[in-house]
Amino acid sequence: MAPRTTRPVGTTTRGTTHPNRLRRMDRWIAAVHGPALRRSATPPVAVDLGYGAAPWTAVELLARLRTADPRTEVVGIEIEPARVAAARPYEREGLRFLHGGFEVPMPGEAALIRAANVLRQYDEDEVAAVWARLCERLAPGGLLVEGTCDEIGRRHVWVALDRSGPRTVTFATRLGSLERPSDLAERLPKALIHRNVPGEPVHAFLRDFDRAWAAAAPYASLGARQRWIRAVHDLAADWPLTDGHRRRRQGEVTVRWEALAPAG
Repeated sequence: MAPRTTRPVGTTTRGTTHPNRLRRMDRWIAAVHGPALRRSATPPVAVDLGYGAAPWTAVELLARLRTADPRTEVVGIEIEPARVAAARPYEREGLRFLHGGFEVPMPGEAALIRAANVLRQYDEDEVAAVWARLCERLAPGGLLVEGTCDEIGRRHVWVALDRSGPRTVTFATRLGSLERPSDLAERLPKALIHRNVPGEPVHAFLRDFDRAWAAAAPYASLGARQRWIRAVHDLAADWPLTDGHRRRRQGEVTVRWEALAPAG
């Protein structure tokens, strides 16, 4: 159990939230982490950290994760007391809300911690310590998903971590809204957003992705999905992608963290 603190760790976010804003992230979590949830000997607990001014994302996370494991429970954690009070009427079996921050003030360990649009307001040099603190609250086999999306959930980029540290980076988009893959750069998580400059791996990745997208232009006549699938197929020749065809059809591509980690 994490040590008790007299005040939550962290600062209040803007609290912007909309229904279905995190659906792409949730869909990926349920598909990729679902087997780990089902292997848990006890009902797995997922944390929606910094859910914002309204509890929609926590309510939706419960519904989506229960498609992977009906035993799943969700704890929404917010650093602003008024937001916790406003969320309490939405509590139900398997869903509760707590006042707290990065210390994750609940008994036991989490099978999942999702921190979406939380670290964007922090400095880049604060990210590693927050990641480490959150990973300490994971159960064995647990997952931390930390990233950023736009206001209506069209574009996401997130990092997936386990207790040993960052493992992958996933780019996800509504394909009909995409002009080029590098459009996703504006949603890079805090650990990477300032690294999208020449000489950094993430900049090279997005450059190569744009080139593959341009080369796949003939597939556009078959639809944006087929163009994306072809571009990702070509990208895999030079970058360590970890996902399969099913995830790519959803407008996703996942890369090993070490390929995109900041230089130096």
